Amino acid sequence: MTDLFNEKSKSWDSDATVKTLSSAIGSLILERVSLNTQMDVMDFGAGTGLISSHVAPRVKKIVAVDISEAMLNKLVSKPELDGKVEAVCQDILKMPLDEKFDLIMSAMAIHHVEDTGKLIQVFSEHLKAGAMVALADLDKEDGSFHPEGTEGIFHHGFERGEFKEILEQSGFEDIHFFTAYKVIKGDNKFPVFLVVAKKT
Repeated sequence: MTDLFNEKSKSWDSDATVKTLSSAIGSLILERVSLNTQMDVMDFGAGTGLISSHVAPRVKKIVAVDISEAMLNKLVSKPELDGKVEAVCQDILKMPLDEKFDLIMSAMAIHHVEDTGKLIQVFSEHLKAGAMVALADLDKEDGSFHPEGTEGIFHHGFERGEFKEILEQSGFEDIHFFTAYKVIKGDNKFPVFLVVAKKT
């Protein structure tokens, strides 16, 4: 399988929009999720570990899951994540992990997965009872967020009401949406939500 992020990984961490957005999402997760040093966390679509960097000091360990080896190679090279974050390069929809988590977090990765319902169900199966998700992605947009022809984009954001229904169908409750950030591109503003929910 082609690593669609092979080239992007080289300059990912120096991209001003990526840095600002990751910081906003990471800060909001710290604000809205009760973290503690006994927690096992999955960072889905972890990329270079920008969200993991925010959360790692507050939890026991993070398993950073991504299908881009190039992005994960960047992550494991960061000294501040050494010993705290384990990188796993695999598609958990096809090959689940043999582990349960207290929290699954994700930032801007869900629109890269075709079957959202299946993904949320897989998240549920990877969580302990009463565990949480903290998932950030684009609000529904007109398709202009990504440059035309960008590979691996299956959704132009999500309607919050529809996303809530998907979470409920997989046994999540206590579902709350927050606006983490608005990405400005030209004359357009693209709101990014963070949804926090609890597995029943």
